[in-house]
Amino acid sequence: VVSTQSTGIENNRVDLSEVPGITKDMREVIMSPEQDSFFKDSLYSDFGEIGIKIKELVDKFQKQQHSTAAIESITDMKKFVDNYPQFKKFSGTVSKHVAIVGELSRIVQDHNLLEVSETEQLMTTQASHSEVQQKISSLLRNPKVREMEILRLVLLYCICYEGQSGHNPRQFIEAMRNKGVSETKCKLATSIMNYGGKAVRGGQLFGEETKIALTKKYFKGLQGVENIYTQHKPYMIDLLQQLQLGRLKESDFPWHGGSPQRVGEIIIFVIGGITYEEIKSIHEWNISNPGNKVVLGSTCVHNCRSFLDVIASN
Repeated sequence: VVSTQSTGIENNRVDLSEVPGITKDMREVIMSPEQDSFFKDSLYSDFGEIGIKIKELVDKFQKQQHSTAAIESITDMKKFVDNYPQFKKFSGTVSKHVAIVGELSRIVQDHNLLEVSETEQLMTTQASHSEVQQKISSLLRNPKVREMEILRLVLLYCICYEGQSGHNPRQFIEAMRNKGVSETKCKLATSIMNYGGKAVRGGQLFGEETKIALTKKYFKGLQGVENIYTQHKPYMIDLLQQLQLGRLKESDFPWHGGSPQRVGEIIIFVIGGITYEEIKSIHEWNISNPGNKVVLGSTCVHNCRSFLDVIASN
């Protein structure tokens, strides 16, 4: 998700031409599981896990070369790869992933994305309203946090805490204006409520609305790849669990030909777009539930930017 939000991927291509110090052969890289075994094996891994997988390959190469260079961070890893061009032959396509992970690490640190991610997770798990308000206010005052992250936080706040005592998105919208966010984007706060507020949506927005404590996940031996442990699960998974237990409401999801005793294969098709998180969650579901194979399809795959374009156009 960090990759799709931060660097972007289009037609299996990632543009790294604006990355500081990028080499000529890495200005644009291909990300295809058919041609890249490392990408195929890491397709559903998170940021930290990918960093550790790359470090394991670098460590193996070091042993072969009898190198004693200390590699404790993403920056160290990038320098090592630059100094050992033969690593590309050893690792196949891994060098480009070092470049991508290095750029992602830089973006995460330069723009406080871990703190942004933590605040988003707090909202989706219905954490304390006052705590979330304080965190959003702090991030709004932070000059390192980019406009897109600020906008995403405020819009998420609008729909997560709608109807709760003290819910006051106006203060955040005004703060956005003061930071120079355009009026068109500020008006998305109203648009998101018209699109997905309680008055127009059915069911819980985030499944069972329970408060869950967040934990940070740190990876030993490699600095710069800390993760906020993802607590949020897509509503789609909640529906699948209800279906598996025979508790799916027939009024919302009518059966054709009577209610089946057991569901084997399930086809989910979403008109209007799905997310990369939903794709990952369905992949994990299929591994954990071999008797309930799910095929997921949609008209498109959204990241935040493309989704907000749809909201704005409506």
